[in-house]
Amino acid sequence: MSGVVDVRGLRVVIAGRPVLHDVDLAVPAGQFVALMGANGSGKSTLVRAVTGLRPVAAGEVELFGTPLSRFRAWHRVGYVPQRTGAASGVPASVREVVASGRLGRRRLLTPLSGADRRAVADALAVVGLTDRAADSVATLSGGQQQRVLIARALAGEPEVFFLDEPTAGVDLPHQQALADSLGVLKERGATIVLVAHELGPLAPLVDRAVVLSHGDVTYDGAPLADTDVHVHHHAQQARHDHTPHVGSPLDTLQEPS
Repeated sequence: MSGVVDVRGLRVVIAGRPVLHDVDLAVPAGQFVALMGANGSGKSTLVRAVTGLRPVAAGEVELFGTPLSRFRAWHRVGYVPQRTGAASGVPASVREVVASGRLGRRRLLTPLSGADRRAVADALAVVGLTDRAADSVATLSGGQQQRVLIARALAGEPEVFFLDEPTAGVDLPHQQALADSLGVLKERGATIVLVAHELGPLAPLVDRAVVLSHGDVTYDGAPLADTDVHVHHHAQQARHDHTPHVGSPLDTLQEPS
């Protein structure tokens, strides 16, 4: 396998229930991939498995050609989690939260270097929050906090970004602001893997869509309209047997996508 992300035969089991079934996924450098599908389809689980946040039951995962079990260059990977407040209950300024994204590139408790400060300033500029740098994150809207999390990931100067439902619960103007920020990253040649239920203003950025349904990849190809994604999801449902699906609490509490 070769590329930025390479997955073969990936299986993930949560609370005894298979969530991903023999998933294959290869993402080359510079591609913007949208992982799509209904809630419970396995999108977020796939990203968590690829980034080492969810144990893998079977299969192979490589990042930049290195097996996940031996991968240590985490500064090359940026991750923006789902529905996580940027403040996390700790009083902090926007600049402080974004600067925490530099920890993978400097020793703990050492002062910010000139390179660190430039990376933080650039990240704030990309997400359009330079004028809010000194403000408490707690004073920002949900959409602005999501942009802070993107800036935190960007400050680490990663080569691949994983974003889990960044527009969930965000109003349209802030969705557009997120799209503008990701557009800058795409122009810079970053590899982006985006988990999304619907794309909205992000749609023009997408190079490729991968649709999951009940842990299986049902489509991998050219970008799709949101309505077409639902068609692929329901087509997979029709091919399943008639055994009732019993949802796990993990579907909604930990792995909703």
